[in-house]
Amino acid sequence: MYPTIRLRRNRKHQWLRDLVSETTLLPQHLVYPIFITEGHGVREEVKTAPGINRLSIDEMLKDVAKAAKLGIKAVALFPVVPMDLKNEGADEAYNLDNLVCRAIRSIKNAEIEIGVICDVALDPYTIHGHDGVFKDGDVDNDLSVEALCNQALVLAKAGADIVAPSDMMDGRVGAIRDFLDDEGFEHVGILAYAAKYSSKFYGPFRDVVGSKVSLGEKGKATYQMDIRNSLEAMREIEFDINEGADMVMVKPGMPYLDVVCAAVQNFDVPVFAYQVSGEYAMIRHAANAGCFRFEDAMMESLIAFRRAGATAIFTYAAIEIAGML
Repeated sequence: MYPTIRLRRNRKHQWLRDLVSETTLLPQHLVYPIFITEGHGVREEVKTAPGINRLSIDEMLKDVAKAAKLGIKAVALFPVVPMDLKNEGADEAYNLDNLVCRAIRSIKNAEIEIGVICDVALDPYTIHGHDGVFKDGDVDNDLSVEALCNQALVLAKAGADIVAPSDMMDGRVGAIRDFLDDEGFEHVGILAYAAKYSSKFYGPFRDVVGSKVSLGEKGKATYQMDIRNSLEAMREIEFDINEGADMVMVKPGMPYLDVVCAAVQNFDVPVFAYQVSGEYAMIRHAANAGCFRFEDAMMESLIAFRRAGATAIFTYAAIEIAGML
């Protein structure tokens, strides 16, 4: 009891605080999401999320090389698809020479030692902005799963190391796993966005990729998870693991750290979390307004992910934080 026991003793020096710290954050815990666009020499900042850029493939390669040099182990690619290539059926998603496929091949041809993760969802390619095939006023689950299998195969053929279905269709993980295996891509991993919530924090992302369109009265609520539910998230995660997911994702991250923690406690697979564009933008805007140093607040937020048990974190600040680390 006090005064014999004084917990502040272990906080007296920086070296001592480091020695007894319970949580680590290293570059290997970060995944760097990158938005790619057509053109050459393009590095275009997004107004709603300062610090996030649309990059042409040549500029993307510079950032990928820098990330690898800093010890980041994977990048996640998201295409900014021109409007004239979008349609109801998301046909451009199945084009082996589309923007994201060219970006994958450019990284592999450059022989940069870094993993490439690619989203499997149709929203960048659909004119209506939904993640699947729209039919009779809603996204049709089974038609969408068939389309997502084709998209995943195109990404695997281009050289993606991991495909990441983020659409939240029922049964899509098992269908994609079987489809890839039948085509000889059993080595390609699946990161399942198993608990992806119907969140307002995706706003800047949709600005970046040009999918911020009228999604109708229901929005994406009929397939993305209800923000009020956490037990349902455990069911979603369990189903995806049973269907063959190699790792799972909780998205968004910070508002759902309880779900991250529960997933880590309940399942023996890597659990990733995504610090989404809205979370990043809030920290960036507050820092720009003088509320705090961006790097300090960002570091604190990422430590929170790790403290909750996240294996790895998708964050747009990956290069800045890895540089600090």
